[in-house]
Amino acid sequence: MKTTGWIALVLSAAAAAPALAQDAFPSRAISMIVAFPPGGVADITARPTAAAMERILKQPVAVTNRPGAAGAVGNSVVANAKPDGYTVLMALSSISVIPAADELFNRKPAYSLDQFAPIALISADPTILVSHPSLPVKSLKELVALARAKPGQLSYSSSGIYGALHMPMEIFLHAAKLKMRHVPTTGGGPAINAILGGHVELTAGGPAAISGHVKAGKMRPLASWGAERHASYPNVPTFKELGYKDVEYYIWAGMFAPRGTPDAVMKVLRDAARRTVQDPEFKRAMANVDSLVRYMDAPDFQKYWEADAKRLAALVKVVGKVDDKK
Repeated sequence: MKTTGWIALVLSAAAAAPALAQDAFPSRAISMIVAFPPGGVADITARPTAAAMERILKQPVAVTNRPGAAGAVGNSVVANAKPDGYTVLMALSSISVIPAADELFNRKPAYSLDQFAPIALISADPTILVSHPSLPVKSLKELVALARAKPGQLSYSSSGIYGALHMPMEIFLHAAKLKMRHVPTTGGGPAINAILGGHVELTAGGPAAISGHVKAGKMRPLASWGAERHASYPNVPTFKELGYKDVEYYIWAGMFAPRGTPDAVMKVLRDAARRTVQDPEFKRAMANVDSLVRYMDAPDFQKYWEADAKRLAALVKVVGKVDDKK
């Protein structure tokens, strides 16, 4: 009887083992969606993040670019994904702008913010206004004078209408009472390529996306949307310093999961994000592109996101209805 009981116990444990293994997270690859093409802040942040998370979670973390509609396409993919932790989003601050713009135009929303669960804030940088070296200006004052002499003739690229690079430019143009031609693209990478190729004279860029080009002399930084000067650009004044009020703007990158992802899974993802920002290789990769790591765990990130979303929604109303014919 003792032998029979022992065998039954062993068989029961063996039967339970596959179920326990199946429940362990993660047990397969994770897809990290980036709602923009390669070359922009979201992509540049996502790749070292994914690489570090792979080392931590012992599973592949694959970055997948799903560009379109200033981020709405990729964001919607995650908003509607199965909430199991295997699909996450590396989003930019523009995630909050798209629903506000949809409301402004009385459009059916691409998604709602309550479809996302914050995992962690990874980085936050002020955008920086840069010009093509051929533009005959070396300061914001000179740019403003030129733009006023040629209303509507200077052009700037963005990552898409109401996107993370469009909004700061519109805020500045509104404050300075200037008119320029907007050339929207499908993401930060293409926006950078547009100025590098001389197709536009200006763009607003995150430090991570413009760093190498500025160092190579292919772009000239003129002003920063930050509250204070960026540590990597100490000679670049802020708009605030130059007399422009209420134009502060940051491009942040943060990780999200679909709302409804189990708490146990979220805990694993949050822990992996916390360990990621401490990873030496991740730190080195972010430092190489002059991006400021600004980690926040989910609870603090939720508060930060809610406040930022409210501020950006108000800015959308200030900017008003904008289309690609401007």
